[in-house]
Amino acid sequence: MNNLRIPLLIPAMCFWFCCFVSSVWAVDPGRHISQYGHTAWRVQDGFLNAGVYTITQTVDGYMWIGTQNGLVRFDGVRFVPWVLPAGQHLPSSIITSLLGARDGSLWIGTTSGLSHWVNHNLMNVDLPGVVTQILEDRNGTIWFNSRGDGALHGPLCQIVATGFRCYGKAEGIPAYASVLAEDSQGNLWIGGASEVVRWTAESHSVYTTRGLRSSEGQSGVTSLVASPDGSIWAGMSFAGPDPKLQQLVRGAWKAFQAPRFEGATLPISALFLDRQGSLWIGVYSQGIYRVHGENVDHFRSADGLSDDFVQHFYEDREGNLWVGSDKGIDLFHDVPVATFAPHQALDVSEVDSVLTSRDGTVWVGSDSALEGLHGDQVSLIRTGKGLPGNQVTSLFEDHAGRLWVGIDETLSICTNGKFFQIRRDGGGPVGWVYAIAEDADRNIWAETLNKGTKSLLRIRNFRVVEELPAPQTPAARSIAPDPQGGIWLGLLNGDLARVRRGRTETFHFEHKQDSRVEQVTANPDGSVLGATEFGLIGWKEGKRQNLATNNGLPCDWVHAFVPDDHGALWLYMQCGLVEISGAEMEKWWKQPDGPVQVRVFDVFDGVRPGRSSPFAAAGRSADGRMWFGHGAVLQVIDPAHLASNPFPPPVHVEELVADRKAYSPIDGLQIPALTRELEIDYTALSFVVPQKVRFRYKLEGHDAEWQEPGTRRQAFYNDLAPGRYRFRVIACNNDGIWNEDGATLNLSVAPAWFQTNWVRALCVAFVLCTTWVFYRLRTRQIASAISARFDERLSERTRMARELHDTFLQTIQGSKFVVDDGLEDPLDAVKMHHALGQVSAWLEQAIEEGRAALNSLRSSTILKNDLGPALKRAAESGVVPDGMTISVSVIGDARELHPIVRDELYRIGREAIQNAKAHSHGSSLEIDLTYGQDLALHIRDNGVGIDPDYAMNGREGHFGLRGMRERAARIGARLTILNSAESGTDILVVVAGNVSFTHPDTGMFSRLRSLYRRAARHRDPS
Repeated sequence: MNNLRIPLLIPAMCFWFCCFVSSVWAVDPGRHISQYGHTAWRVQDGFLNAGVYTITQTVDGYMWIGTQNGLVRFDGVRFVPWVLPAGQHLPSSIITSLLGARDGSLWIGTTSGLSHWVNHNLMNVDLPGVVTQILEDRNGTIWFNSRGDGALHGPLCQIVATGFRCYGKAEGIPAYASVLAEDSQGNLWIGGASEVVRWTAESHSVYTTRGLRSSEGQSGVTSLVASPDGSIWAGMSFAGPDPKLQQLVRGAWKAFQAPRFEGATLPISALFLDRQGSLWIGVYSQGIYRVHGENVDHFRSADGLSDDFVQHFYEDREGNLWVGSDKGIDLFHDVPVATFAPHQALDVSEVDSVLTSRDGTVWVGSDSALEGLHGDQVSLIRTGKGLPGNQVTSLFEDHAGRLWVGIDETLSICTNGKFFQIRRDGGGPVGWVYAIAEDADRNIWAETLNKGTKSLLRIRNFRVVEELPAPQTPAARSIAPDPQGGIWLGLLNGDLARVRRGRTETFHFEHKQDSRVEQVTANPDGSVLGATEFGLIGWKEGKRQNLATNNGLPCDWVHAFVPDDHGALWLYMQCGLVEISGAEMEKWWKQPDGPVQVRVFDVFDGVRPGRSSPFAAAGRSADGRMWFGHGAVLQVIDPAHLASNPFPPPVHVEELVADRKAYSPIDGLQIPALTRELEIDYTALSFVVPQKVRFRYKLEGHDAEWQEPGTRRQAFYNDLAPGRYRFRVIACNNDGIWNEDGATLNLSVAPAWFQTNWVRALCVAFVLCTTWVFYRLRTRQIASAISARFDERLSERTRMARELHDTFLQTIQGSKFVVDDGLEDPLDAVKMHHALGQVSAWLEQAIEEGRAALNSLRSSTILKNDLGPALKRAAESGVVPDGMTISVSVIGDARELHPIVRDELYRIGREAIQNAKAHSHGSSLEIDLTYGQDLALHIRDNGVGIDPDYAMNGREGHFGLRGMRERAARIGARLTILNSAESGTDILVVVAGNVSFTHPDTGMFSRLRSLYRRAARHRDPS
């Protein structure tokens, strides 16, 4: 509700300082009311639910509107009915008067008493009766009028401490006093039933006037205004023909009379004196009159006012004028671009041509008149009343100050209100004149249309001396003199042409479609500019270029353009009025495709762009103002006197909505846990053009940069984690003046129980411990399983060694004994024969026993790190099929292997090699042994492959493949057999590194080195 950062006293001081400074920032009294920016919010449109009685602005910048049905707060965009905290209430819902005090509080007058809203608390003054007006004097004292039971209190009361003191008839207060004013001397002026009283606590003076009378119980004076010169304006509502607006000057009443003040005898409902000294008058059922000096202007519901019954006037700190009526509220503010239209200081029904003459007159041609505007003077020549025709198609002033006018199918010179027609040879009219120009040789050129034929005429000494018909000379829409001689033509097809010394040269431009050049201008530096539907075209030293939306213009269609006195170019476009500085134009000439910085005036600045006029309509008057006409209106801007809004807007955070529940923006607000959607509503209080107020916001703790929502007044978040945040929002007014302090709000999002830090710490610790435990258990499980297998194998070896010792070796030893016995008597043939027979039998037995032992347990074929060479020897030993090439590669650094792993992997590899040599019928056999993070053996051939059934189940009576799988399972290896009749057999055996290596090395260096060597081998197979 409040700016949560700045103490209340500071904005109060700033507010009143701004009010003092803004004495020059107010609605311009030199304009008609209809030329101000005007916005109306009507009850019938749903903006308000009742008529408006009173308006005020508080120090925080909010506008407060008192209605017949409650109090409403307004920020320029949203009307918000004021809702009091629980347990507090106003004496009545009918608000009759309001005052935004200098201390930031709000005084509220109702039909049943007075209330004071301060520091979010409402204090009711125990005073029955209708409070008609509240005033704060220069000393900060609060005064108010009250109509009630006169026996209980007087009609004028003063706030004293927490109570009040009233003054009545005994102190010189008139009966039924209902209006107050303070003059420059500090005197109070009080309007009563039949007099006006100047009053102080020490003395008072009574002033009556003839005709001032009222019905019993009613005030005859409805409004009082004190002028800086000491005079008092009084508005009255009594019956009768006497003037209702009177001025008290030096003690004497003077009725105000003016020719255009038709409401002189009508009852007056409200008076107001603005900062420029203009007197605003609300007249019952007649709308608004404004008096400035002797000039009177009138504005009513027929002109757009919300209602003709005006109840109240108010001027805010930015100089905007507010009008409260019985059916709504109106806002008037100055705009940079003023409009002259029918019934808005313009007496013609349309604007077809515009000329700004050297004597300061602005000539406007229409379909029925020629109007001249010169200051406050207006001259009008109508059809049938001096104008020889209807349509004024073109206007031009020559070097001698003569006015050339194209009227219907004629061209005339206007002198002292008389028209002299220019004719062709033979006496005929020249035709419809679309453009006129004068070259350096004082020739007058006119582009005409006569009986369907376009022609360019050269006029000398008021005679047509040359005619250049189309297509001999291209059909043109506009003409401009060339400072170097000749003329430039803006053609109907969007191109430019130059006519010089009887020669015509055409310059073509690239564009999407034909579009006439509505205006052309040749500058002293030799450059030429043209206004077209596809942008501003330019020609300079043979170079053609186009300025359009791709350069930064808000749209493409340029109707007309005018340079100002400072070198800037002003473009009157389809979407607004655009200013381009001289420096930016120079940059564009040098960089045709580069961006151009522009200033845009749009509808909020008073521009009324629209359809293009069929005739040229632009010019700059002698005072530097620029005039543009199109269709129905004439518009003017004064670049040298563009007032800007100097007041940065107060910024407020208004409300937070968390998961569709609203919260007041209290500093330190805590949002509930698990909030999914957060909306922060904010506003900035600038009422000149609220639609142009722009914002930036940042949620510190979430946003790294300022967010740019434009004119949006809400910030949305749906991903806020628990924690503390600081929301900052700043804003600028319609002229880009930023309030860098803005508003701030500290808030926090509460964590759910599972989002607290201690729960998170416990969860992290639990996950780490669980992971570590599972890892240790799994490692132990694998190590135990492999150790058990190794122990089993070692036990088996021990058993087989024992059996060999007990069988095979014993048999050999016994055979030795028999041989030794036979050798003792070598001549005994019978004994020798018997011994040899026994040895033969025993040797046969030994062979069987040895074969059995070897089949069950063979000694280790390799030692330590000799696995690679052993596989190579196994591949090259025995019979190698003719035509088969064998390659053996060791990738990575050889490392010491566990003996069991070494033996089993060798046997798996040897079996695969023998199978490939015997059965693959291939031409190549590749063997790769890779030492990496794991140990991998890869054997592949390009032969006929293995029968799928054999690959899955093995061949009956043979145990090669089955043995390979069993050996791989014993050491925990992964065996993969890929088989294809086209690509042969591919066998891969992978053993985990922590099982294979006696000292595992899983470092990144080893893996990278292995990959490098593999890549090198593929690049160079040799």
